[in-house]
Formats: sequence, structure tokens, C-alpha cells
Amino acid sequence: MSQLNQNQVADTEIPDSRWRIIYIVAGIAALITGVIIVLQMVFYIISPLPNTVSGFFELFQENRFLGLLSLDLLYVIDNVLLIPILLALYVSLRKLNNSSVLLGSFLTLIGIMALFASNTSVDMLLLSNKYAAATIDTQKSLFLGAGEALYANYMGTSYNLHLILASVGLIIISFVMLRSKIFSKATAYMGILGNAVALGYYVPQIGKFLLVFSVLFLEVWYILMGLNFLKLRRLQKSQMEPVK
Repeated sequence: MSQLNQNQVADTEIPDSRWRIIYIVAGIAALITGVIIVLQMVFYIISPLPNTVSGFFELFQENRFLGLLSLDLLYVIDNVLLIPILLALYVSLRKLNNSSVLLGSFLTLIGIMALFASNTSVDMLLLSNKYAAATIDTQKSLFLGAGEALYANYMGTSYNLHLILASVGLIIISFVMLRSKIFSKATAYMGILGNAVALGYYVPQIGKFLLVFSVLFLEVWYILMGLNFLKLRRLQKSQMEPVK
């Protein structure tokens, strides 16, 4: 490769100092996400989820915060934190393959919006209050039926749209990451594996197991990515080096 071409390739790997604050926010967001993932796993281990809507209503009345956690409040926070991470991924990788990173970011963002639409934690909390205040059985039955409908929506079309679009989008971005000197190869592979295994949710019999197993790869991915971003924000054009 000629010196000119080498310089052109190198230029695509030079972080723009104008985006330094984005790298800082994204790095912190990724590390916080890593912590939240651990908290989620601990919570689901020590606090089994209710099996019925009435069980969720009772949990909300006993402890509203635990009720919200049981309906993926932390996962919603994860996805809020993913928004600045997506922005930082785009600005750091766009010169390598702008169309692929843009497509991956767009799919992931649509997936995030679908998750927000599917999560019914606050609706279930409000409905549980009405259920607890009901004085006759017909009212309680009405609120239970509404809760069943909300719970069905919780893991329905919007959630599945979220899982598919966000996973595919992040896989696309992770493949672009493989060509980058900003991110380590390990970071890229963890992103590919974690999101690909998450799509195993649709494999009969073992789908739920694969979805849970994917969390191990995603945990490492977020931590490595957060460290990469925090290192990236310190790099100057004259000091750019590959991440080890």
C-alpha cells in the first residue's frame, strides 16, 4: 500500500476531539450498563418472578420498586443508556463504513423505541392500585383481565420487534468494529456473539436459555466498549495507537 493510502486509512481511525464529551458519556454509560446487567441477574436469582398477574399486583402493593424491577425497569434503563453509546459508535466508526454503521444505528434505535412501547411496568403499577382499591369481585375481575392484556403485550409483538431489530443492528455495527483500530478485536467479537446468541431466543426448546446465556457476552462487550471509549477520549491525532 502506498504511503498516501496508508495515511488515508489512518485518518479514518483518528478520533475527532469535537466528540470527546460524547466518548466520555458513552464510556460511562457502557460501564453503568455492565453494572446494571449484573444487578439484573442477581435480582432474578434471589427474587423469582410471579407466575400470575394477581401475583404481580400483590408484589406491587408490597413493594412498588420490586414490582417495577420484576417487569424489566433495569432493562429499560439499559436501553436508555444505549442511545449515547450508539451516537459514540456512529461518530467513531462512520469513516470506516458510514452506510453500515448508519443502518445498524437506525435498526437499533427503532428496536429501542419498540421496547419502550412494549414495557408495561408503570401501567401495571397503576392497575394494581385500582385492583387493591376495588371493593367488589366484578371490579377485581375487570382489573385482572386488563392486567392479563397488558402482560400479554409485555412479551408481544413490540418486544419481539425490539429483540430482532436491536440485535441485528448491533451485529452490523460490531462487524464494522472488527475493521477498527479504535476498538479491540475482542470487543467486536463479544458484540457479535452476544447479539447473535440473543437471537437464539427463537430456537425451540432452548430459546430462553440462549437469551440468558447471551448476557455473559454482552456483559463483557459493554465493559470493553466502555473502557475503549474512555481511552479514546484521551487520544490526540498525533498519539493515535491501536487498542491492545
